[in-house]
Amino acid sequence: MQSQIIITDDFHGTIEKLQSLAPKEASFELFIREDENFLVSDANEVIAKAYLASQEKVYLCLASNTFSEVVQNRLLKIIEEPPKNKEFILLTPNKAALLPTIRSRMIVTNLHQKQEDIEINLDLENLNLESLYNFIQEYKNLKQQEALGVVESIMKRAMLSDSFHLDEDTLTLFSKAREALHLRSPVDFVLTTLLLKLLAKKRKKVQDATLPNR
Repeated sequence: MQSQIIITDDFHGTIEKLQSLAPKEASFELFIREDENFLVSDANEVIAKAYLASQEKVYLCLASNTFSEVVQNRLLKIIEEPPKNKEFILLTPNKAALLPTIRSRMIVTNLHQKQEDIEINLDLENLNLESLYNFIQEYKNLKQQEALGVVESIMKRAMLSDSFHLDEDTLTLFSKAREALHLRSPVDFVLTTLLLKLLAKKRKKVQDATLPNR
């Protein structure tokens, strides 16, 4: 799980979900301003916390309905060059309220777009090379936004499946897939890479389950 912008109205629910997906040793620093603007003093506090040394991953979650231009510019440098073991997650209900300089440096996940509800013809429980190939042939000509929705649908199914261990490495696969699509990488390449890695993880989990306990 890496630095990103999440467009959502449900700050607390989204953060709880993030906490459930993060590594157990990771910690969260929360800066939630639900009914007021995110102030420059808040940004200064975030920066101060970010520069505190940490051996484990720390996620700094900044949630507000409004981030002023002054605040965003104050945060820009540290978002561009985060200190070691620090990731930034910005939560806001309005993507347009964020400066292009901020949006261009972070992956944007829009929970207002019901991308996770897109129906896809893919059985992850019985994923194999043949079904993977057929899926890619069916969806390779998608437009970028449609492909992002497909990636979200695959992630949701993987989260609900018992066939995959959703560790930090697996979640990073989805983040990288979204990032590649934002960078206009070919849809068939992105989906093939994602699904091949998921298939490898599925096979490894099956293999580990069949190994005798020592």
